[in-house]
This record gives sequence, C-alpha cells and structure tokens, in this order.
Amino acid sequence: MTPDVFCAETANIWRLVGYFLMVFKIAIPIILIVLGMIDLGKAVISSDDKAISKSIKSLAMRVVAAVCIFFVPTIITFIIGVVDTSANENSEICRNCISSPGGDACSSAYDALNG
Repeated sequence: MTPDVFCAETANIWRLVGYFLMVFKIAIPIILIVLGMIDLGKAVISSDDKAISKSIKSLAMRVVAAVCIFFVPTIITFIIGVVDTSANENSEICRNCISSPGGDACSSAYDALNG
C-alpha cells in the first residue's frame, strides 16, 4: 500500500469512522440533555428549591457539554484541513469519508481511484 493511495484503499474504514463520529455527535448530546431534563423533572416534583436550582445548573452544564461534543468533530476536521499542507486528491478522500460518510463525494472519489 503506497502512501499516495492510502485513503482510497482504506475508504471503507474511513467511512466507518465517519458513521461512528456521526452517531457520537448526535446521540451523546441527546442523552446528556434527556438525563438533565429527567433530573430537573425529579427536582420539580420534589418541590425543593435547592434541588431545583442545583438541577438547573446541572442541566445548563450538560447542554454546554452537549454543544461542545456536537462541534468537536467539526472543529477537528477544520483544523486538519487547515494544517494539511498536502491537500491532494488522496487526503480529500479521507476527509470526505469522515465528514460525510453517506455522501457521494466519498463514493465517487473511491470509485475514481479504484476504477
């Protein structure tokens, strides 16, 4: 496997990584927000003002964490794009397969290099 066609030959792996990141950046924030809402609901039902304010702070922190988790893959992809000085067709395949694994860019780039 030569470095010039590494991404083309491993496109299926990069596509799998892309699907994992997609699930990671959608499911984890939803889980965090739902858990925060459940905690807040429990506090409201208990009618304890101290518990309600604590739950609101906890929910706010979970929302911030969810937003950060949602944008981490995008920020990393952007940084790699800026730092990558060898922006050739091969590195574009890796980037396309990770950023949009179900998209046409990954499939067409893979097909173009593999015939």
